[in-house]
Amino acid sequence: MKFLKPNIAILLIAATLFSCQKDDETQVETKSEVSKEVLSKISSLSLNTYGVTPFSKTNLDGSKEDGYLVEGCIAMSKEHLNNMEMYGGITSEQYRTTNLVAAPRTISVIGYTGGSNALTTNMRNGLQSAINRYNNLGLSIRFTLSFATSTNADIVVYREPSQTGAGGQAGFPSGGAPYKWVQIFAGLDNYSSALNSHVIAHEIGHCIGFRHTDWFSRQSCGQNTNEGTAGIGAVHIPGTPTGYDSTSYMRACFNGSETGAFNSNDVTALNYLY
Repeated sequence: MKFLKPNIAILLIAATLFSCQKDDETQVETKSEVSKEVLSKISSLSLNTYGVTPFSKTNLDGSKEDGYLVEGCIAMSKEHLNNMEMYGGITSEQYRTTNLVAAPRTISVIGYTGGSNALTTNMRNGLQSAINRYNNLGLSIRFTLSFATSTNADIVVYREPSQTGAGGQAGFPSGGAPYKWVQIFAGLDNYSSALNSHVIAHEIGHCIGFRHTDWFSRQSCGQNTNEGTAGIGAVHIPGTPTGYDSTSYMRACFNGSETGAFNSNDVTALNYLY
């Protein structure tokens, strides 16, 4: 998920954005406490337990989803969390465990066109470009794309009108299937189709199992914060950096001049996993 850096949002200058942003559509429960059992499970999945927030929301198909917002950007339903493996099950670009999309597989994607949640022309162009980039790699997972009001697909990409910032939100795969719901925030329409492509490709990256490449520092955000690895269940992907990769499409933050292109390390990681 993505959003403007606080200092940029305040000063209204430049265009540096986060890769993750809290979703206004997600209605946070009044109870702010998260049980020790839930935090322990999140920690065992190599995720940071700081600032975990419970949420309750209604998806486009009318289904209800209760869960937790982790690392400020990853939506994990209670069912999803319970089904994920302890001590492993999250994939990052430099480090992988076991929670991936089962391959070979064709993943159907719908760019939603209904009502206030319809993707704009700019967003649709960005989505098409992102899908083309994935498919051009000849991976063992392939994406089909259609634009419709239906939600009958493996991944549904839709606009969230209540979010005026630029960014998006997604989650991790479960049971061999990609995460279904990709929210694209309304403010992203103010940026280039290339930047829309970058954000959408990033969120789809989460859906198929990728974490931020700079999870260990969030350096791309000007921070020095470890998102958490728990020290277990993380296996380095051969050929990818263990340090900071300043141009990866999966780094935690990005800027307004992004093109949406994968760098060579992104391509190496995608080809290794899929």
